[in-house]
Amino acid sequence: MSEHNEPASNTAMPDAGRTGFRPASVAAVPLAAIAGALGVTAPDGSQDIGVTGITLNSRAVEAGDLYMALPGATRHGADFVPQAIDAGAVAVVTDDAGARQLALAAEQPVPVLIIEEPRAAVGPLAALIYRSQPEDAAYPPLFGVTGTNGKTTTTYFINSLLRTLGRRPGLIGTIEIVAGGEPIPSLLTTPESTDVHALLSLMRERGLDAASMEVSSHAISYRRVDAVMFEVAGFTNLTQDHLDLHGSMEEYFNTKAQLFTAGRARRAVVTVDDEWGRRLAGQADIPVTTLSAANAATDADWHVSSVNPRGLGSEFELKHRDGRTLRVHTGLPGDFNVANAALATVMVLACGVDEALIQEALDSQDPFTVAVPGRMQLVSTEPASVVDFAHNPDALARALTAVRSPEEGSRVIVVFGATGQRDQGKRPTMGAIAARLADVVIISDDDPHDEDAAAIRAEVLAGAYAAREEENLACEIIESYPRDAAIRLAVDAATAKDTILVAGRGHEVWQEVKGVNLALDDRVELRTALTSKGFSVSSDQRIES
Repeated sequence: MSEHNEPASNTAMPDAGRTGFRPASVAAVPLAAIAGALGVTAPDGSQDIGVTGITLNSRAVEAGDLYMALPGATRHGADFVPQAIDAGAVAVVTDDAGARQLALAAEQPVPVLIIEEPRAAVGPLAALIYRSQPEDAAYPPLFGVTGTNGKTTTTYFINSLLRTLGRRPGLIGTIEIVAGGEPIPSLLTTPESTDVHALLSLMRERGLDAASMEVSSHAISYRRVDAVMFEVAGFTNLTQDHLDLHGSMEEYFNTKAQLFTAGRARRAVVTVDDEWGRRLAGQADIPVTTLSAANAATDADWHVSSVNPRGLGSEFELKHRDGRTLRVHTGLPGDFNVANAALATVMVLACGVDEALIQEALDSQDPFTVAVPGRMQLVSTEPASVVDFAHNPDALARALTAVRSPEEGSRVIVVFGATGQRDQGKRPTMGAIAARLADVVIISDDDPHDEDAAAIRAEVLAGAYAAREEENLACEIIESYPRDAAIRLAVDAATAKDTILVAGRGHEVWQEVKGVNLALDDRVELRTALTSKGFSVSSDQRIES
């Protein structure tokens, strides 16, 4: 993607600032070295120009930057070269179309390097300029987690375990970016490759000694992790999602599988509880450790066994095929958090940390009870009120199952919707799942984007009504909007022994409707509604994201 393809908005969103991702000091790279990496020659007299940054967004240019003028869906990055130069860009890389456009406009006051596919060069050039993972120096080992569900929680678990072990880890993910300073709110699951490499360099500069990153299929497709080397790549699961981008589950899988190749990762930990994980473990061309969190009989290197309730969460054993055993526990509810904790543990093991040290950390502290914003986040206990990011069929089913109380007469009340301009095929499926697993189904809006919100609700409602009729279900189905009204309705309907699940948006604090970002935080709305009804809420009032 390039700058002119970013979604527009009439409301400002949180911004890390133009220099928020960059290291404080970057040794200038001569333009001759950059041209050599591209296989071209720098124009006469420009070879010694020093480059200290790189961006493909003219609004983010700083003095000394290389500006990547990329082709886009509607406009070419060459349109923004004047703004980039005014902001301090010292050179431009573009393609033939961009060069022709610049030649027609005017003579450029900075050198222009022309290559066939500039998008493919962004990651490697960012790695070169920022020296993010230099071969001749130490840098923090990077843990990358991919899969449909569980990426965020697993990265938080990895970082929490690393901190317990005495490390100083960084984080790049959906919710926030942590690079040794104040957390920066994140707008993408994985930032653009220029920012990723700048962040890795910043972490090295600040003395961090590990980092974890969520790696989405979009990040791989849009080349946001190009030239990034992961010490350990982890796989959670693969279920229906993002088919608007990939078209089929096969293509979705093939995109994810690119992470598990020698050019991107040194070793892998793969959960093999679905057919996709088993295929991935069989075809990866790097060393793979397999993990099963659901089937102790499977032929995995590590498997979960002896799962027992412990508070809201679980305790379990993590056993190796050779008999070695680790005792693990998590305070977060749901079997999926057992899987996330197991994956985090094995990924840290795969990085070479001694098992005895990990067991000591697990016994002495509680690293897998870390609060993950918007991921099974408990807002109150009577009624049990939970906000979760579940926004696809598998995640919604898992979340609804996890929050079901064994107490007689307890009901599950769910508020959810579906995102606009995304995989439409999952909408009726999610409606049907809610009808099967909840007692009161309140269908509202998620982020409609540029779609008609009522039409989206209608598709979800159709699935819920069809399941109720065909399967003779007893659930109540309600359409309610806007979303804050739906949350109030759920609280009004609840008794102290019920459970309320507000699903789909998790940590998000903005709702996009027809290009306008409206302030909306499910956790704030839920706390406000509960307090107004006289219920007590969690003593931790922080909104972590």
